[in-house]
Amino acid sequence: MRRLLVIAGSDSSAGAGLQADLKTAQALGVYAQTAVTAVTVQDTKGVYAVEAMKPETVKTQIQMALNDIGADAIKIGMLARADIARAVAEVLENIALPLVLDPLLASSSGRSLLDQEGVAILKKKLLPHVLLATPNWPECEALTGIRPVNDQAMREIFALLGARNLLIKGGHGDGATVRDVLIEADGRMSAFESPRQQTSHTHGTGCVLSTAIACGLAQGKALAESVRLAHDFVQNAIHTAPGLGSGQGPLNL
Repeated sequence: MRRLLVIAGSDSSAGAGLQADLKTAQALGVYAQTAVTAVTVQDTKGVYAVEAMKPETVKTQIQMALNDIGADAIKIGMLARADIARAVAEVLENIALPLVLDPLLASSSGRSLLDQEGVAILKKKLLPHVLLATPNWPECEALTGIRPVNDQAMREIFALLGARNLLIKGGHGDGATVRDVLIEADGRMSAFESPRQQTSHTHGTGCVLSTAIACGLAQGKALAESVRLAHDFVQNAIHTAPGLGSGQGPLNL
């Protein structure tokens, strides 16, 4: 069985974060371990509180997971604070595994999920080291000042972020089509498109997408193939969402 380590925060509503990551990995036949960075209080309507873990606790969780069961890929999600971001960067610095970074800067309801010092560490210490970063439109704009409205803008974002490979998620874009764009290290650009679904049940889509990609990489699939399969997985999970909650409901995982 292939193995995944997820470094992320806990979502008490189980629509995003570690809970969604675990359900995604299980659905895709991958064994997932976790390193908890923060505990959040949230429901489908918003995030009400965040309690970050001690950096040493986060670091030790990662070390224990890698030293015993091991991993074939690692997904990094919510980091919460600069000291946690720094600890994660330090412990993963010499790890030769596919790393997928979902640069969570804020919740969909607008609550900050990483402080400004943490953002600086993410840009300097993590982005250049990971195999793939998966920012959405607001995260691209926050990290570079550029809105990814066309292919040229996306190439400029790719150059500024310094990630080896970049997947710009299109869920926050305009129009009738959701367009996720992968820019690979050699400059090749690939688009993964689906009709935009008119639904409020999209809580955790970014978490699920990045975890599904990491699962594909853990299983030995090529990057573009992992992205394609993950894109399709998320679209199906949105289409079959159970309609839970009175806000932005969870996917079907």
